[in-house]
Amino acid sequence: MTYAKSETTVSGILSAAETLFLTHNYAKVTMDDIAQAAGVTKGALYHHFTTKETLYVAMMKAVLREKQALFQAAVESQGSCRDRLRRFTAAFLELPRGRRDLIKLVRRDINIFKGRTRDQLVRAYQTALPEQLEVIIRDGLRDGELAQADARLLSWLHVAMVEVILTHYAEGLFKGPDELADFVTDLFFNGAGNA
Repeated sequence: MTYAKSETTVSGILSAAETLFLTHNYAKVTMDDIAQAAGVTKGALYHHFTTKETLYVAMMKAVLREKQALFQAAVESQGSCRDRLRRFTAAFLELPRGRRDLIKLVRRDINIFKGRTRDQLVRAYQTALPEQLEVIIRDGLRDGELAQADARLLSWLHVAMVEVILTHYAEGLFKGPDELADFVTDLFFNGAGNA
């Protein structure tokens, strides 16, 4: 019973932290803000997370593990490189905006952290996104679906393209995540100048 209550408390804290870090920059959010938003005492908060940094890292690792598990299905799926990349992209685009925006926090906040903390965040991000895309892209290179290039560079290109395209403006141009996923996939495979 205590374990379940503790798990519920941690879940509530992480959820409150997500909301606060999405709406405010890292420096502006305080442990008091998080405790209040989570509906827990400061003692309970500090029992689970000794610093704001440890809480932030735990939150981001949880978010990125969730994304990694979601994307793993596309990586392990059958089909062409193009089909699997489209599935990967669509899985991400079908998430609610807030769940997608959490990934952007890594880029926004990465320079706040130093040393081991920074390395943990970078590693979790790479494992969740570009390294999984790289598996699909390597298959596409092997099978001749893509022109020979560096698979890692192509995976980062795809990640950057999706992150840049994901704006309110772009979402207004397309009828939904499927149409946007088609656009991203076509752009990646055909380029902007190829009809």
